[in-house]
Amino acid sequence: MAIDPSFQNFLNGLKLPSFLKTDFNLTDFSKADWQQTVDRLRASFYRATRSIEQDAPQLANIDNILVDGATGPLKARIYTPLAAGVGLQPAILFFHGGGFVVGDLDGHEMICIRLAHAARCRVISIDYRLAPEHKFPCAHEDALSAYDWLLRRAKEFNIDADRIAVAGDSAGGNLAAYICQEMVRTKGPEPAFQLLLYPLVQFVDIKSRGLKFQEGFFISPGLFDFFKKSYLGDDVDPMDKRISLLFAPPEDFAGLPPAHVVLCGWDPLNAEGKAYADKLAAAGVPVTMKEYSSMVHGFMNLTSISVPARDAIAESGRVVGRALGSL
Repeated sequence: MAIDPSFQNFLNGLKLPSFLKTDFNLTDFSKADWQQTVDRLRASFYRATRSIEQDAPQLANIDNILVDGATGPLKARIYTPLAAGVGLQPAILFFHGGGFVVGDLDGHEMICIRLAHAARCRVISIDYRLAPEHKFPCAHEDALSAYDWLLRRAKEFNIDADRIAVAGDSAGGNLAAYICQEMVRTKGPEPAFQLLLYPLVQFVDIKSRGLKFQEGFFISPGLFDFFKKSYLGDDVDPMDKRISLLFAPPEDFAGLPPAHVVLCGWDPLNAEGKAYADKLAAAGVPVTMKEYSSMVHGFMNLTSISVPARDAIAESGRVVGRALGSL
């Protein structure tokens, strides 16, 4: 199936900076100007993911807070829907995507607003540390710390600690899945549910799968390698099961929380997302999967141009809401 027309029109009009076609096709990353490349990539991602949507769902509150990171406070944002009930309510702990290099709270604002509205429960979005300034396992340690913080402080925000889902898109999906696996490994308190949106679940290799569209901030083999180099550096084995969750041993899958996995047809990460869902199912984990065949990686960031993107977030929110008992 072809790319959804709304995305194709957007891509045709998108003026990609020339560095995307040079820096991210490099095979020798020692020649890259790291700081300049990262700064320009972040600026490009910033422009592409921000929009004003006059018809965005109304929420009761959007509050900026600080949560505990691994080495200090992290910025975070709580989205409270109008339909939030009284007493302890379920919540979603959300981690944004961006290859561990780009992304922030503002760029994923609309995803979180729409997710909170559809699920009818609070969403807590975490602004974890980014590479290359903070390499592996900084983002993963921040994710664990934020999860622990939420468990400890849940009642202060009228949140039921036994009904917390973890969620994220792309690299954020990696962090959400990592929390679940780590809780199994350490016999810690597991999340009640995991929502994995076109997740990056291995950092070993990426295959183009013959996709013709390979440029831009979505993802491409060159961009994947840049993210990998930025976050892992030269000293980390990309097979480390904390980052390449797909290759974790079977015992790390047994007993994981129920999951919903969202995939895109036009996405080099499609196959690994399916493989991860299959491994969950093989381990006896309740898992559902939804593939949007005409969508590209990162499509949920583009709700300003795509009704199907809005509908996909709403559908994902309803899945989580039903699982947590808020719907």
